[in-house]
Amino acid sequence: MKRLAIQLVAYSFILIMTFGFIQNPYTSDYVNGLKQSAITVAKQNDPLYLEIETKAKQYEVPPQDAQIHRVWKAMPGLNGLTVDIDESYQKMRKEGGFNPKKLVYKEVSPKITLNDLPPAPIYRGHPEKRMVSFLINVAWGNEYIPSMLKILEKHGVTATFFLEGQWVKKYPDVAKMIVDAGHELGNHAYSHPDMKKLTSQSIREEIVKTNEIIKATTGITPVWFGPPSGSFKEEVVKIAAEEKMKVVMWTADTVDWKNPNPTEMVNRVAGKVFAGAMILMHPTASTAAGLENLILIMKEKEYQIGNVSTLLSEERIK
Repeated sequence: MKRLAIQLVAYSFILIMTFGFIQNPYTSDYVNGLKQSAITVAKQNDPLYLEIETKAKQYEVPPQDAQIHRVWKAMPGLNGLTVDIDESYQKMRKEGGFNPKKLVYKEVSPKITLNDLPPAPIYRGHPEKRMVSFLINVAWGNEYIPSMLKILEKHGVTATFFLEGQWVKKYPDVAKMIVDAGHELGNHAYSHPDMKKLTSQSIREEIVKTNEIIKATTGITPVWFGPPSGSFKEEVVKIAAEEKMKVVMWTADTVDWKNPNPTEMVNRVAGKVFAGAMILMHPTASTAAGLENLILIMKEKEYQIGNVSTLLSEERIK
């Protein structure tokens, strides 16, 4: 009997402690929970909150899936927008009225992204994303890289430098300089060959060897492959995909290797640029002289300038 009495007392103590902790109206957790519940009920009965809830659908934008375009091949998708009702309410309630300019949005990812598409070359970003990207292929022209980096830094622009493997091996310090300046690296093959004419084994060697050298030199493994001279075949795209890379081409070409007049070059390229464009250039005298004007023109046209990864992501620009 004594043992049973002790067990009953112990059991009762546990019950009291358990339910007392949960239901005790003087505990801070319980009080805070009541307050939060009251706030939620009051908020959801506020005509302003109800109005935001009712009108939210009008302002939402559906996400767009990535696709294989008949002309542009692989094209990235674009996040949609949904209204954050609670955050929007917090911003509007001080004024006490609905104001669409104070709506707060959250991005919604598309169901199909670039990674879900079959291997295909990429020539441009999403047409509704007001951004362009500079693709800078490097296999020579070291003397112009420092001045180009200064111009890009001055205007807060990040680019993607596609580096040739044997160039990185020869000039590791310049490769590190590009990375230290905050730019993205791409793979431009090892020996600048015509990728269209190579065997499967040679294609893989050109890609893999370059990635290994770039990784060993900078700590970065590129995910974008830019075929030298833009020459490739379907096998190149397939092998690049097997190496977890995507083939990137360009939308507009400066043709700066022909040493054009910088002003004429910039005006010609600017006339061909649209949202999502990728602009090809090299470290040449013409580009070094015309780069700042090209940046200024892009900004005048209200295009943001970002690296390839930013351009081809589903994220909307702010």
